[in-house]
Amino acid sequence: MNIIFLGPPGAGKGTQSKRLEARYGIAQISTGDMLRAEVKAGSEIGQEAKTLMDAGKLVPDSMIVSMLEKRIQQPDCAKGFILDGFPRTVGQAEALDEVLARLKSQIDVVLVLQVDEDALADRIAGRFSCAKCGASYNDVSKPTKVPDTCDVCGSHDFVRRADDNRETVASRLASYRKETMPLLPYYEKKVKVAFIDGMAPIEDVSSQIDTIMQEVEQITQK
Repeated sequence: MNIIFLGPPGAGKGTQSKRLEARYGIAQISTGDMLRAEVKAGSEIGQEAKTLMDAGKLVPDSMIVSMLEKRIQQPDCAKGFILDGFPRTVGQAEALDEVLARLKSQIDVVLVLQVDEDALADRIAGRFSCAKCGASYNDVSKPTKVPDTCDVCGSHDFVRRADDNRETVASRLASYRKETMPLLPYYEKKVKVAFIDGMAPIEDVSSQIDTIMQEVEQITQK
C-alpha cells in the first residue's frame, strides 16, 4: 500500500510513519533522508544535489522526483511506501503521479493529521532528540524514561533545532496553509483522503490510522 502523510510541521507524521513501517512492513521515505543517502553514496545525482546544497540553493523538484523514482523501486518498497514530507505542492504531486504511472503504481490513501495550531506551537517548542541515534522526544508529551538518558541508546547528549520556536513555527504553518493545503482537493478527486485527530494521544492516533488502513485494504483487495 502506498501512503502519503500530510500535516503541518510537528503534527507527528514522522512518529506515525515509523509505527506504520514497523506494523505493516511498508518503507518510510523521507526526502531529506533520501537526499543525504544519495550524497553519502556519491551517486551522480547525489553529487549534483550536494553542489546545490553547498551553494545554499534548493534542490529542484525534478531532481527530488528522479531520486524518488529510483528509491521506490528498491526491495524494501515491495509492500508499499509511506511518503513523509513529500509532495508539498500540487506541482510535486503531479510529477509524482507521472512517476507512478510509469511504474504502473498509484497512491492508495492520503492520511491527514489535523492539529490545533496553538497547541502545535507548544509541542514543537518542546521537541528534542538524541544527538547519537536521533530518537525523538518532547518535554511534555514524550520525555525520556530516565532523565537526561536516551531510551534507545543510553546516550546523555541531546539537541534541539534552532528553529523550533513560536516565531518560526508560525511562518512554517503559514507556508503549509499556502502551499500544501491545496493538495487536499487535488487528492480528494483521486483517492481516499482520511482526516485524523492529531491532537489525540499517540496510541489513539495509531488506532485511528489502523482503522483506516483496514478499510483501504478491503477496498484494494476487491
